[in-house]
Amino acid sequence: MEITGFGLDTKLQVLSFKNFPYPSLLREKVFKLFVPETSEVDEICQMNFVLGEFFAECALRLVEESGFSLDSIDLIGSHGQTIYHSPSSPSICGYESRSTLQIGEPTIIAQRTGIPTVADFRKADVAAGGEGAPLMPYFDYVLHRDKERSKVFQNIGGIANLTYLPSGCSADEVIAFDTGPGNVLIDAVVKHLTGGTLNYDEEGRLAAAGAVSKKLLKELLSHPYFRRRSPKTTGREVFGDTFAAKFLFRAEELGLKLEDAIATATALTVESIAGAYEDLLPIRGIDEIYVSGGGAKNRFLMESLRRRVYPTPVSEYNLLGIHSEEKESALMAVLANEHVFDNPSNLPAATGAKHAVVLGQLYT
Repeated sequence: MEITGFGLDTKLQVLSFKNFPYPSLLREKVFKLFVPETSEVDEICQMNFVLGEFFAECALRLVEESGFSLDSIDLIGSHGQTIYHSPSSPSICGYESRSTLQIGEPTIIAQRTGIPTVADFRKADVAAGGEGAPLMPYFDYVLHRDKERSKVFQNIGGIANLTYLPSGCSADEVIAFDTGPGNVLIDAVVKHLTGGTLNYDEEGRLAAAGAVSKKLLKELLSHPYFRRRSPKTTGREVFGDTFAAKFLFRAEELGLKLEDAIATATALTVESIAGAYEDLLPIRGIDEIYVSGGGAKNRFLMESLRRRVYPTPVSEYNLLGIHSEEKESALMAVLANEHVFDNPSNLPAATGAKHAVVLGQLYT
């Protein structure tokens, strides 16, 4: 990316983007780290450096395959791989234990590429009393605030999260939080019920062939997370493997077919998002909704969301000039840029932090 300025004067252009998936064995080892029962401290320690090597390799490949030279790159921004997020943990021995952990050692990235690397973006916000998330609202506010129209920027990744920008808003008026599961439950159900032959529901075809279990959906929506007020964040710790196992057990009890179970998992994503709009956003309403993340590729999910929030228009984020898949990477570049200008880039209204802080640490 090419970035000029900082803060509200930020201008950016995506020059090249590539997606380098985890090799399957590495992905499997990473996913084991998400669950305390299957992770070991030695594996976490080792994988921190392994992922640093992998991320550095991807950065080097991106530069080479895009026709740039390493000398032309000023800065790398790396979020790292979140393996645990615990923003509301009880105190331990009288000390705060709210925490978040991303691995993918930034020093390795800086050493292998020779490029200064900014990482660890979430920790300063947690130290300032926030949840360390969401980070995207700053990007949305800087680039997409509008004097006339109120907008929602809805990301549907593993976890779904939103940024609400009321028309003419200040930074203190931005609302942002995680709405609940995005693709995480859908993917887990698909993988289990297909015996691992599929990892996700391509374009929502399986869900489209099923019928939603209203009984199971009602049970799922009774989860206390959906009733919590913002600021709030969640992750696989709440809606990951344990949640999926309980879902699958109830689906089997209710005699749901594969397609019905996947349709119900998809309906939970849609209903928790729409419910958040209705229950947790101001009454002044929404003029436009833009969706990014892997969920934007799920045609059935998108169609279901459009029907659920009609007549509010729902569009893919791509329409705004940055591809949906590029958005989170673009955020990391912007946050790295803000760091070197010593400019605070959390939004306390969204994260719950006591004050604005400069995010990230610089590694050379």
